[in-house]
Parts: sequence; structure tokens; C-alpha cells
Amino acid sequence: MNSIIIYGSHYGTTKQYAEELSRQTNIERVSFKNVKEINNYDKIIYLGALYAGGVLGMAKKLNKLNNISNKTIIIATVGLADPTDEVNKNNIRNNIKIQLKKEVFENAKIFHLRGGIDYTQLNFVHKTMLKLLYNRIKNLPEEKKTPEDKAMIDTYNKKVNFIEFSTLDKIINEIQK
Repeated sequence: MNSIIIYGSHYGTTKQYAEELSRQTNIERVSFKNVKEINNYDKIIYLGALYAGGVLGMAKKLNKLNNISNKTIIIATVGLADPTDEVNKNNIRNNIKIQLKKEVFENAKIFHLRGGIDYTQLNFVHKTMLKLLYNRIKNLPEEKKTPEDKAMIDTYNKKVNFIEFSTLDKIINEIQK
């Protein structure tokens, strides 16, 4: 089976997961920017960083898939908020559903990984966006704050790293099926 790990990473945590997954599975990893023809692969593992509800590069690549009946599609998101929280997972899943063609979404196995952030590395636009978001949510009543809001407040203007390579085990099991 012809397999590929495609990743969309802006600041590096998703790339770290892709590198480790590639190391453990011996599957080539490639940035979404460098994938020319996605339909050449039978097994596509897409790791994408979460940005404003979207998964970096995912729709651009996975929506080019055709004749997916014989393909295995695995998606793993990488974000700051706790990926074990059901509300969080549902929000991410709903955003993925909006971004992908119905047939791609319905055939994909979806996983969630926790990444990290280093505010000193953010570009001006991302710093500004996060500051605006932080200022909007920090004074919300506690009962109105989502798990994502709370994670953002807890980590704002800090360097945090939640990468845990052992969380790749479920994805590796799915790849080996």
C-alpha cells in the first residue's frame, strides 16, 4: 500500500508529531505545501495544526481526493486545548466537517493531539489575533467559557509544550490495520 504522512505546521509542533510518526512507521512525511498529487496514495495520514477552527492545509489537499472508496484517510489535529475534552472534540469535528467534502469526512478516521505554543515565536498577525481573542474571552462569565477559551487564557503569553508522542499509538494502530 502506497502511504504518505502529510502535515500542516506553522510553528513546529505538528511537524514534530509528523517526524515522530514517520520515524515509527517508516512512512514518508511531507509538508502539505510540497504534495503534488495526493491521489497517488492509498493511505493518507494528515496531521494539521488548528488555527481559528480550521486545520492548516487540510481542505486544500484532502478535497482533491477522488475515488476514495479504496483509500484510507486518517486525520490528526494538533491544538492547544485538551483533546480529551468531549466538547472540544465535537467542536473540532464539526469544523472539519465544514471544511471537507462529505465523502472525505465520512471516510476519515479522526484523532486529536495536543500541541504547544511559544508566544515569542508568533508573527505579528497571530499575536494580534490572539490578543484580541484573549481580551474578548478573559472577562466572560466562567460558565460561558469553553474548554478552548480556558486553555487559551491559561497559556496566554507563555511558552507551553504539551507534545506527548505516546498519543501517536492510536494513530499507529489505525495505520497498521
